[in-house]
Amino acid sequence: MAYTGNVAAGGPPDTRDLPGLTVTKVAVGPMDNNAYLLRCTSTGTLVLIDAANEAGRLLELIGDTPVSSIVTTHRHWDHWQALAEVQAATGAVVIAHPDDAGELPVTPASLVRGGDKVVVGATSISVIHLRGHTPGSIALCYDAGGELAQTPHLFTGDSLFPGGPGNTEGDAARFGQLMDDLEERVFGALPDGTWVYPGHGKDTTLGAERPHLAEWRERGW
Repeated sequence: MAYTGNVAAGGPPDTRDLPGLTVTKVAVGPMDNNAYLLRCTSTGTLVLIDAANEAGRLLELIGDTPVSSIVTTHRHWDHWQALAEVQAATGAVVIAHPDDAGELPVTPASLVRGGDKVVVGATSISVIHLRGHTPGSIALCYDAGGELAQTPHLFTGDSLFPGGPGNTEGDAARFGQLMDDLEERVFGALPDGTWVYPGHGKDTTLGAERPHLAEWRERGW
């Protein structure tokens, strides 16, 4: 079956094959968080984005596959409830941005900033720093070394969803910062074909969201 990205807590994962990478999306409860397993098709090595919850389920999906790292997109508790257990079981390196690292239950062994790369076996994903939802929120972009230049794949945590930016709790300064970063570092840098995998809910594309940037600015959230 074709990938849709429509997953629900307690339901099956959804998987798609990209050049050099297989992406598996799974939703875990109780906050319907999305976790993403990225498997290098050359080496078989996995990187997990957001060990959000249900450690047993994540470990079942991982199986005997070696996990090189676990990337936490930001410090909010619902994105790391399974982090300690999955890291202990896999021995994976925990990765986060330094501005959010201190709030995690496991001290990250690797700190990343915007422009850095996270290795996924024989390939890598690029780090984009998006301030506003939290100070150290990051997105992760995969373009298969330029092979997917017109259709990159972007894992946005809680910074971008279908319909708008992530929650900035009514703080005008934080909202403005997030919108600035999204417009400059995401919409200004990536094409409409970019596929967006958010921290909760359904996927989208930058092309579907771009026409609404001014509307988001005007409404203030």
